[in-house]
Amino acid sequence: MQSSYFTLAGGLIIFLLFLCLRLSGVSDGGESTASQTADSDAKKTRITELDKSLSFDLGDGVKLELVQIPAGSFMMGDEQGQGEEKPVHKVTLSRPFYLGRFEVTQQQWKTVMGRLWSHFPGEQNPVDRVSWQHCQEFIAKLNETFADEGVTFFLPTEAQWEYACRAGASGPYGFGNDPTKLSEYAWFEANAEGKTHPVGEKKPNAWGLYDMHGNVLEWCADWYGEDYYKQSPATDPAGPAEGSHRILRGGSWSDGAFYCRSTTRYCLPPWFCVYCYGFRVACTR
Repeated sequence: MQSSYFTLAGGLIIFLLFLCLRLSGVSDGGESTASQTADSDAKKTRITELDKSLSFDLGDGVKLELVQIPAGSFMMGDEQGQGEEKPVHKVTLSRPFYLGRFEVTQQQWKTVMGRLWSHFPGEQNPVDRVSWQHCQEFIAKLNETFADEGVTFFLPTEAQWEYACRAGASGPYGFGNDPTKLSEYAWFEANAEGKTHPVGEKKPNAWGLYDMHGNVLEWCADWYGEDYYKQSPATDPAGPAEGSHRILRGGSWSDGAFYCRSTTRYCLPPWFCVYCYGFRVACTR
């Protein structure tokens, strides 16, 4: 009888220990699942969908906003421009994409890269003195940060850049044909006083993009080809397959109105950087 009692008591103790361990495991698993869900939700909230734009949380309250650019067609180039801007040819961009509402600022650059070497100080000034290669480092960091969000960041092609700059306009500027209005939209030689200025102080184009003319030249993805327009694909051109120089667009604080046109093509080695070169990022989702 006594033996049966101890056997029953021992079995009860083992059962209770098993039950406690089981409940503990469920609790730990629940907490772990809740923690993972919270982490997942935190990551998801790093992108905010606005009206036809996306806002990315870079950390420390710093945001990066990109505007949705629709797919479409336009006439690329300028018969009144320089040789490499000819011939004017029809280009179709088959897919929508997003493009920075502003040029990348020094604050955004420092938040992502952890260091800064711009010539003209100012958190809201565009980052300057960056090479094409530096831009790729910044973009790689963005893609690493938002790897689970279904977005891919990149420099725009020059076709994407010109299409977005024109914003449906057919003249040499995103606002039309009149160069006397450029000071309303751009910091350039006539009004910049030899320096960059905070982004977004001038008028935007019809698609809500600021400083597409002036402030800093903007690196594009493409290799430069002087005669590329003569054999450029009609759909989604991405520049020559190889080269020695990369494209820049938009003109800068040091350029006259003619060189700030939406069609003006600059080119420099991808390692080259001075204090009138910056960029804006693009992405697809």
